[in-house]
Amino acid sequence: MSKIKLQLADSAQTSLESDALVLLEFEGTPRPEPGTVLTPYRESGEITGKSGEFTLLHNLSGYQARRVVIAGAGKRESFEVASLWKLAAAAARLLKGKGAKNIAIALEAGFDSGDHVSATVQAVIEGAWEPDTLKTNTDKDGSHTIDALTISVPATSPALEAALRAGQVIGEAANLTRDISVEPPNKLTPMALATHAQAMAKANGLSCEVLDQDRMRQLGMGALLGVAQGSAEPPALIVMEYKPAKPSGDTRLALIGKGVTFDTGGISIKPSEGMEKMKYDMCGAAAVIGAMQAIAQLKPSVTVLGIVPTVENMPGSKAQRPGDIVTSLSGKTIEILNTDAEGRLILCDAITYAKQLGCTHMVDAATLTGAIVVALGHNISGVFTNNDDLLGRWMSASKTAGEKMWHLPVEDEHRELLKTVYADIGNVGGRAGGASSAAAFLKDFVGDTPWIHVDIAGTAWLDDAKPYMAKGPTAIPLGTFVKLATQWK
Repeated sequence: MSKIKLQLADSAQTSLESDALVLLEFEGTPRPEPGTVLTPYRESGEITGKSGEFTLLHNLSGYQARRVVIAGAGKRESFEVASLWKLAAAAARLLKGKGAKNIAIALEAGFDSGDHVSATVQAVIEGAWEPDTLKTNTDKDGSHTIDALTISVPATSPALEAALRAGQVIGEAANLTRDISVEPPNKLTPMALATHAQAMAKANGLSCEVLDQDRMRQLGMGALLGVAQGSAEPPALIVMEYKPAKPSGDTRLALIGKGVTFDTGGISIKPSEGMEKMKYDMCGAAAVIGAMQAIAQLKPSVTVLGIVPTVENMPGSKAQRPGDIVTSLSGKTIEILNTDAEGRLILCDAITYAKQLGCTHMVDAATLTGAIVVALGHNISGVFTNNDDLLGRWMSASKTAGEKMWHLPVEDEHRELLKTVYADIGNVGGRAGGASSAAAFLKDFVGDTPWIHVDIAGTAWLDDAKPYMAKGPTAIPLGTFVKLATQWK
């Protein structure tokens, strides 16, 4: 999708000229209107303000816009940045389908901060995205694209202009993440993922190093290479780096994303039903690549490294077996009890490498466990940590980004589940507490470095389209990655 032309406006909402103007209506507190033009719709129950309700009105008296959309925002007291994002994205999808090319969204006092402006821009850009690049009968002529967006606020300011720009940067980065994530596994091999990262880095002035199989073997990344050995596609370890012109301190923040471009489960093979979705097992990696693009453009004052271990997990004749023991980059030995617990194996070597590169703080994102889906469903990502200060930063960033997270425990008892007679650690700990024992595995390689693990197995992908988003990748937790870096002090 081409870039949307953006502008802020503080003129009267009634005078905004557009194909469609979106107005928020809160449940129980109707918005003030010139005259009584909306009274009949409210009295008939067509407009109630309930969350997710959209009423499309044509040539509404007193308004210059061709169409006015009254968007139900729910209860005013529970309306958050995430609520606005969902509402604006749904409005964008609705209006795009009706051929509106120039739209306006009005934000009222109290919901007109920089975070609200940024979220609105992101929502329109992300809401308009479709996973149809490989279809031959799609909207190639652009007849159903949004070309311009005006955000109406009570008063404009340089800070809101900056938020407008930030929203565009993050929205476009999220769509880059989704474009990568939706590619089929016959096209998106580990080396193809590396090519995406290199192209992004070159376009945005970042350094990018790709470690190949030989280099990883020299370094001793036995855990990562063990996963990769069953596939004809070679693995890679991608390292992107953003260096601020004037760093505010010595922090080196690592964003690490699991990049399994297709996961059959290996010898511990998955059931065939639904296996086609396993191309999504690199969504954490794609979120890191997209986040690095946004970070390069927003230029925070902290050094950030994007690290992506990428493999294909296949049951080939050379695949690792349950019972194998591999030696990780850290020197610790790992007994392979289940080859479908592969994500933690590639991440542990990436974590050790990040430490060797001098990273002082680390966040990894991975579609890691089915257990997190059982625990939290598809709307909330699980968060595990060894450091309360970093946790506070992360949770604050997630709230600003509108991405829902929940802190879960990783205790010594979870590490006990990973004990094995034959090696330093086993790669699975059983069904009970599966998300926490997976986090405990990673924690064993982190040491004292402040670290967060985000399990996005339930949130990285939509199995069905929603009013606010197409079916497929969500780009979570890209927004929180970017907010963490830009809010770092």
